[in-house]
Amino acid sequence: MAASMKRLLRIVAKPRLCTHLLRKHLVVSQRAYAVKYVPDIPPPELGETNRSNLVQSLNDAMDIAMSTDPTSVLFGEDVAFGGVFRCSVNLRENYGPDRVFNTPLSEQGIVAFGIGLATAGATAIAEIQFADYIFPAFDQIANEAAKFRYRTGNLFDCGKLTIRTPCGAVGHGALYHSQSPEAFFAHLPGLKVVVPRGPQQAKGLLLSCIRDENPCIFMEPKILYRGAVEEVPVGDYEIPLSKAEVLVEGSDVTMVGWGTQVHVLREVAQLAQEKLNVSCELIDLRTILPWDQDTIINSVCKTGKLLIAHEAPLTMGFAAEIAATVQNECFLNLEAPIQRICGYDTPFPHVFEAFYLPDKWRCLEAIKTLVNY
Repeated sequence: MAASMKRLLRIVAKPRLCTHLLRKHLVVSQRAYAVKYVPDIPPPELGETNRSNLVQSLNDAMDIAMSTDPTSVLFGEDVAFGGVFRCSVNLRENYGPDRVFNTPLSEQGIVAFGIGLATAGATAIAEIQFADYIFPAFDQIANEAAKFRYRTGNLFDCGKLTIRTPCGAVGHGALYHSQSPEAFFAHLPGLKVVVPRGPQQAKGLLLSCIRDENPCIFMEPKILYRGAVEEVPVGDYEIPLSKAEVLVEGSDVTMVGWGTQVHVLREVAQLAQEKLNVSCELIDLRTILPWDQDTIINSVCKTGKLLIAHEAPLTMGFAAEIAATVQNECFLNLEAPIQRICGYDTPFPHVFEAFYLPDKWRCLEAIKTLVNY
């Protein structure tokens, strides 16, 4: 132990060596979690497009929302100067300090303020800087935002509240900057929970959330912030909530994911076809709550097999709810036990991130289990 401490002190005492080792570690971490992003092709009816990453598309969505709705307000930690990920850059300059402003470092306060603002009739766009730190606001979300309309008999509501927050693994975030807490909020009737897979989807889904009549939690996979680049329509458009999308049609196995995991499963579908001659149908759930049961059920009735994958831990992850529903609705159609490939039931690890994540190889093994059952 003493020898290790001395070695560490020698490294810290040499700034160049310390910087070199940190950079090397980050490169290794990022390689361990490389996402092969497949750009979406925009529908021609949406007109002119612009090449954008996820950050730019979110900025564009908020810009459109604020330009078309004079009651809309954006607030959170550091959003006034553009936010730590630069999602709100230039919005304060465009709409002024009364509509785009910083808050104290209090997630409970940010959400409580948003509830009050939405109840008073404004459109509230709240940013929680990392999904890992949304838990201090859980009481406000669960007992106030989700229940406000119900407990007042629809006399009042905070439906114009949208909470944006970055989520998921990023290659070096460790336990406090890598969590995927969507399942916590899926247990709260009265909310809508949405996770986009890329820039084009994010813009349309965020505009739908901001304009929806129910409070929404919009979770943004932060590894895609700059890693996902594609043509995004420049105009104002919305994508329906609670509607899953079949991205790849297949006949042998149904695969369901959301956010970053969709791109992992795209690779799995390709590998399964090439190595196993297995045709996989890939579905992006998009909305976690209320989720699109019909699209999943119809697919499983066709294929007879189901794999669900997400980064969050296995136990009580949202894959469990999907599996229970499919087992109930498709029991006579199932040809093999449903497979859930998820994070493990541990805190999100740093040095073992590559082993923790539901990568393409773990998912491919699950495909083999399904077809060989």
